[in-house]
Amino acid sequence: MLLLHFALSVFRLTPCEASRKDEVICGPASAWFESVDMSVDVAKRGFHRELLYEVHHDPTPQAIKALVIQRLPSGVYMDQYQLASLREDTGLQVLLDSAVSLEDPAHMSSGFSALVYLSPADGLPGLLQAVVPVHGRYHRPSSSGGWERVYIEGPRLLLRPESCETLPSGLPHRVVEAPCTVQNQSVCSWLEIQGLQVPDSVTLELPVGDFSLTGPVCAGTILATLLCFALLFRTIWKHGIF
Repeated sequence: MLLLHFALSVFRLTPCEASRKDEVICGPASAWFESVDMSVDVAKRGFHRELLYEVHHDPTPQAIKALVIQRLPSGVYMDQYQLASLREDTGLQVLLDSAVSLEDPAHMSSGFSALVYLSPADGLPGLLQAVVPVHGRYHRPSSSGGWERVYIEGPRLLLRPESCETLPSGLPHRVVEAPCTVQNQSVCSWLEIQGLQVPDSVTLELPVGDFSLTGPVCAGTILATLLCFALLFRTIWKHGIF
């Protein structure tokens, strides 16, 4: 099963063994990694937001693949059906570690992880990016309404040169294993980049209901229902054929 393969390959990331003599070691020099920079931003308002990922680096002769591992709390979710549609329409590549319920409220949900494979920006060498939709869950109402803060922790960044079988040793970054592509059919060695200047978390503010208004809202709902029923009954009685 793909989800099982994913879970085993991501959550049991372990340092790779030393490369074998018959494998080709390649990749950027250690100084190149100092040029790597990542930013994470949140766009839009309300319950439907977007996470904007950008990775900048100095141009290299080899194509660089970038993978962002994002842990998400129970207060938000990603719609796997929307992601599948966006993969066909825009090429967005996101792999979830488990099935995600679209209907459960925050207090009945659990967190999950998303693997986001960044794509090269058109006409901008050295820039990899992705725009991923994320949605807020319903939260329990409070005594006075207001806003609920949802904290999304900073992501991990994994890089690998596309043509390398074995990554260079001696770099100040950890070698880990993760799915090579969003198809999750094989595992590759990646370098987890350390020391990035990325915020510890980004914050979403989501509106919550006011528990003190439960009575008036219920009374208004019942009254509106009875009124609609009376109007419907009157229309049927007046124009119906019995």
